[in-house]
Amino acid sequence: MILIISTPDDPHAVAVQRELDQIDYPYFLLDSSRFPQSISLTIIQDGDKRLVTFADKNGIILNAQEITAAWWRRPQHCVVADTIKKESYRNFARNEAEEAIAGLWYSLDIPWVNHPKSDDMAHRKVNQLNTARTLGIRLPVTCITNDPHEAKKFIEARLPGQTICKAFSATIDQWRETRIIGEMEMAALENVCFAPVIFQEYVEAVYDLRITAIGNQLFPAAIYPGEKAYAADVRMDIGNARMEAVELPQKFGDQLLALQRKMGLNYGAIDVRLTPDGEYVFLEVNPAGQWLFIEERTKQPIARALADFLVKEAIAYRLKNASKEPVDTILEEMPLTG
Repeated sequence: MILIISTPDDPHAVAVQRELDQIDYPYFLLDSSRFPQSISLTIIQDGDKRLVTFADKNGIILNAQEITAAWWRRPQHCVVADTIKKESYRNFARNEAEEAIAGLWYSLDIPWVNHPKSDDMAHRKVNQLNTARTLGIRLPVTCITNDPHEAKKFIEARLPGQTICKAFSATIDQWRETRIIGEMEMAALENVCFAPVIFQEYVEAVYDLRITAIGNQLFPAAIYPGEKAYAADVRMDIGNARMEAVELPQKFGDQLLALQRKMGLNYGAIDVRLTPDGEYVFLEVNPAGQWLFIEERTKQPIARALADFLVKEAIAYRLKNASKEPVDTILEEMPLTG
């Protein structure tokens, strides 16, 4: 069984479930926000024996021993009961739930897309940039600082309009676009002291690329900005952008796959810019980035590729641990994944 850790309304999870349904391969979607309120977790260890089960009011819904691969898609924070009123008690209960379920994920010795530890490390932009640097991938000249003086010095070392700033993270509540530094940003530069900011040289682009990496496969797509696009951030007018599948030079593709391996990733949504002089400049990789908007416009079979990868990893895991299960039985159950 493939475990999908996400939410029922996640369209990416739905797309992969649809592909798994087509090849009749079993999966289970677990919404971790239901723990511990409407789902219970029980872990029993007795000598060399271990039993891990999730249950709801109707009984056991998942036996962890059946999991042969997992997709760390959109894990949710545990939500504690509203009946716990005191904030310190709520924090304690939430932390206890998070500790239990996180410990379980780390203890599952199965193929992951991506392993929670690798996902966490790869989300760190400082780590991404440094890893790419060690592989010889071109990066924008970058300054990360909470020192307004250092920020000003970095900006003034370039011509006006040739420096951008961006945040480490963006949420629905606190979304931040990538901005070209102008008068408004310079006037607010002292605010850098409150939180570090990423400053980079502005990279001119023929087009942006979203490169979806799954295992050893790359699905590169060029994103041509619309007429009203904001030059520093193609996301600002993504609805009007034109997209098409493109090919990457072998060397650059190999570098990106090496980056994925070095960060322990089986999946990544990589953002790159192609400059007018033909160079590829790495911007960042999102270990859980979106791809449906790319698949819909380029017709690249990304959801199918991800489903295939999960199935193949699950089957390889079963074959590797087939001492208690006849190999013929496993082979008979192998789906035709194309």
